[in-house]
Amino acid sequence: MPLAATSPPPPTSSPTEITTLTEITTLLSHLLLSSLSTKHFSSRWQILRSNLSSLSSHLAEISSLSSPNSLSPPNSLLISLLPNILSTLRLIETLVTKCTDESLTSGKLLTQSDLNIAINSVSKHVDDLDLLVRSGMLQQSTAIVLIEPESGCGLGELGFYVRDVFTRLKIGGVEFKEKAMESLIQVLRNDEKAASVVAKEGNVRYLVSLLDCNVDECLREKAVLVVALLASACDESRKCVFEEGALGPLLRIIESNSVLLSERAVMAVEAITVDSDNAWGVLAYGGVSVLIDVCRYGSVVAQSHALGVIKNVVVIEDIRICLREEGGVGVVVTLLSSVPAKAANCIAVLASLDEDCHDLILQERGLQTLLGLLDEVSDMVVLEHVLRAIYSLSSLDSIKLLSLSSSFVMHLSELIRRGNLVLQHLAVSLLADLSMMSEKDKQNISGCMFYLVRLMETVKPVGLQEVATQSLVLLLTVKSNRKDLIRDDESVMRLVQMLDPINETVPKKFPLAVISAIMAGGSKGCRKKLVAAGACKYLQNLAEMEVAGAKKALQKLSGNRLKSILSSSWRE
Repeated sequence: MPLAATSPPPPTSSPTEITTLTEITTLLSHLLLSSLSTKHFSSRWQILRSNLSSLSSHLAEISSLSSPNSLSPPNSLLISLLPNILSTLRLIETLVTKCTDESLTSGKLLTQSDLNIAINSVSKHVDDLDLLVRSGMLQQSTAIVLIEPESGCGLGELGFYVRDVFTRLKIGGVEFKEKAMESLIQVLRNDEKAASVVAKEGNVRYLVSLLDCNVDECLREKAVLVVALLASACDESRKCVFEEGALGPLLRIIESNSVLLSERAVMAVEAITVDSDNAWGVLAYGGVSVLIDVCRYGSVVAQSHALGVIKNVVVIEDIRICLREEGGVGVVVTLLSSVPAKAANCIAVLASLDEDCHDLILQERGLQTLLGLLDEVSDMVVLEHVLRAIYSLSSLDSIKLLSLSSSFVMHLSELIRRGNLVLQHLAVSLLADLSMMSEKDKQNISGCMFYLVRLMETVKPVGLQEVATQSLVLLLTVKSNRKDLIRDDESVMRLVQMLDPINETVPKKFPLAVISAIMAGGSKGCRKKLVAAGACKYLQNLAEMEVAGAKKALQKLSGNRLKSILSSSWRE
């Protein structure tokens, strides 16, 4: 354990503490003997004597672990327990007197209730003392001051710290519990190993019990935050939180009137449901309607996390059905204006998984809203989610709308020219599908053709070369675009180099498709430019290798004379 910068002197027991422990020891011995003379409720007294005997044994064990120079161990948690133990023993003393009297004719039900309370109280004291012993705290030097371990500390040191925190959390008073919870929050935030250690060494089930509505509100708020941190830290702690039953209480907390509690609870649920194996729990606890209500009436923060949960759990068909039946799809669409990234991400998943959800989103004018966002947002992350959502909504019914939107076409061109690789891939994928785009729009975005040529050479992400080729071929259906591309020496050289059999990064079908598109109009200027760049040599090599399309492209590029020569040689 780390030491404080200046270790304080070993704490000593005050006269009051010595008196309390002495009184407990004396009273406990008296009760074990005097309880044998009770004449009423013999079965309950038998249980109570057994508990008192266990309490005596634990106090004796603790005394053996404590400072030999003090009657009272200087452990702050133990000292905090002593008054409660003494109070319980004094109650039992009055019950002994009462039950020893043979003339107990009234108050029997009250006496029986008091005995039950005493039995439970002593049992709780025994559990607390047992936990204190097992935590190892009493074996530590009294000069050691427990502080948060450094982030690079070993697992043993971190494990002791976690056990200590949970001991304080479980058997301490409210002040101990709140400080312990704050310590737990700090160590989870500062040390990435802590969550795994908490899952192994901590009492996560007890932590989950603090989510109950009867718990002190401040402590409950901190418990929700700790659960959220554990659920989002690693697979091991996430699994532990779920298996200890946190999901149900969290969903109930989301419905509470406290904005902070609701936000923290739905954040924790989002983290838990990152694991798709946990998604069924949301349905089992009736959480779909809860999430829809949060999306309707919650704060923006809560709405954002609720959308994250919905995105995580709609992999389950029954949840999608429930979402549709309760109007959740339309609610998600309305949140595009306030939580655009999360809402768009949710729409992308819903539309790709479920045809009915896809159609509902279109009915709710989700596509038009997404197109409008392209004019409003500049954040790259938001743009990515919006484009993914638009792509997921692309279908025979929506392609026409997208093709005829000049504004959308211009946005795609701009993203191809200036976006990052992810945005370029999405924009090119969308552009490749716009088969009904007008010639005017194709002309207006001709400037992106040179970037499409470069993207044809980009191996990753997978599929980018293909959609870049399709998009370029689509734009080359316009005569002026063919001339513009052929005038760009760098683009021509790149296309020709892609034909080189030695160049294995680009499948030959892609440059062949572009060369064929350039030659489709029969322009002599285009043919001369490609021949001058050395395309014929590579096409002839590819034709000899019987690459599909190479022979035809070579014939178009070389004209009738070469066609006759080649035909003659091939016949021979």
